[in-house]
Amino acid sequence: MPWANVKVLTLILLCALLGLSNPFMAEPAFAEKRVALVIGNSAYRNVAPLDNPRNDARLMAITLQGLGFQLVGNGPQIDLDKPAFDAALSQFGNAVLGADVALFYYAGHGVQVSGKNFLVPISANPTKEADVYLQMVDTTVVMSQMQDAGTKLNIVLLDACRNNPFGGRGLRATGGGLAQMQAPEGTLISYATQPGNVAQDGEHGNSPYTKALADTIRKPGLGLFEAFNEVGLEVKHTTGGAQQPWVSSSPIAGTFYFVNQSTVAAPDKPAASTDDESRKDFSLAQQLDTREVWQAFVQKYPTGFLSSAARARLDELNKKTVVLVQPAATPAPPLTAPAPLDGSISGLWKGSYSYSNGNQPPVNFTVSFAASGCSGRSEEPNTFGNKSAPKLFANLSCSDPALVPGRLITINKTYDGTGGVSHSVIYSGTVSADMRTISGRWAVNNARGNFTMSR
Repeated sequence: MPWANVKVLTLILLCALLGLSNPFMAEPAFAEKRVALVIGNSAYRNVAPLDNPRNDARLMAITLQGLGFQLVGNGPQIDLDKPAFDAALSQFGNAVLGADVALFYYAGHGVQVSGKNFLVPISANPTKEADVYLQMVDTTVVMSQMQDAGTKLNIVLLDACRNNPFGGRGLRATGGGLAQMQAPEGTLISYATQPGNVAQDGEHGNSPYTKALADTIRKPGLGLFEAFNEVGLEVKHTTGGAQQPWVSSSPIAGTFYFVNQSTVAAPDKPAASTDDESRKDFSLAQQLDTREVWQAFVQKYPTGFLSSAARARLDELNKKTVVLVQPAATPAPPLTAPAPLDGSISGLWKGSYSYSNGNQPPVNFTVSFAASGCSGRSEEPNTFGNKSAPKLFANLSCSDPALVPGRLITINKTYDGTGGVSHSVIYSGTVSADMRTISGRWAVNNARGNFTMSR
């Protein structure tokens, strides 16, 4: 049966059985429209840089995307100077119009001046108090972008209570940590520590506050205030009581869950949840359309109509492979099976990415992940930066260091500034059955494309 007919038959049967106008249209996992702006400033130009805010922002971006948030800029905004910070806030203000939930996250330096809080762009270099108002971002400006948007809930997360880097410059009205703010209507503000206190930057890649935050908000069934109470208890425990997060809130109507209990497979309806998951995986497999992806799908879903359709497509791909194989002139020596993998993403990968518009040739790249965790580096030819460098380099983080056949993994790639390139790209791909290949899609701003990487 031609593959086109298989897809049509799949559509018809699923429509008939499930009453869907398009059975492969991605179903929203969350009822609300959720919009977030995530900023992490580390590379300060005029004071000592911070190690972790860029890592914290990447962790929060991956976490929030997994919870249904649309991110301004399609990813974390890293190392923003004042014009870039203002532009991101303007985009945020436009994006939250008509949204149900707006969330702002900032990691980096923050200072209080005369009882007001300011977030510090990497370009800030104040020599007198008046410079603060011109070179930094007043937190009231952040909240003003959400106040008139008609959102039901606004969340402001400030991992910015670190030590004041400008304390020795004679700015008399500055204080340590951040000042407490009055939360506008329908708003919750969470500080990394108590007002006026200084929070830790962290010693293991992430701040104690952001790590606890990312871990906690992924737990299903926690209400808004329950979640931030757990965050506070975890940070207090991790820091030995030295740091206690603080929450300021106005009355909030209704109940909000980062992950509703119903989003998790309901115990009384396991079949329905499995069907939902299989349809989404089948849709992703159609987009990637490789033998490894279809093999992983059949392995995960061995029975049912979608499994039969997947096997039909896999047979077609196998036949094409057989046709392309030329008979060997002499018998080939027996192949040695590759060494088994331990399921970790660590090690060296080689791959390429291409653009959806087809106007540019594919770009080859090399990726190396550390032996533990999700940190890594990538290297590729300089095809779009300025010509000051022949190659571009980037820092990597991922959603999970453990690889599972058929599972979707997200990799955040942030160029390190070489060649004037410093933006972030999100790669979302599926792990092959033998865990030697990851294939999928990449996105940044309005650019899209495909990628594959193997080891």
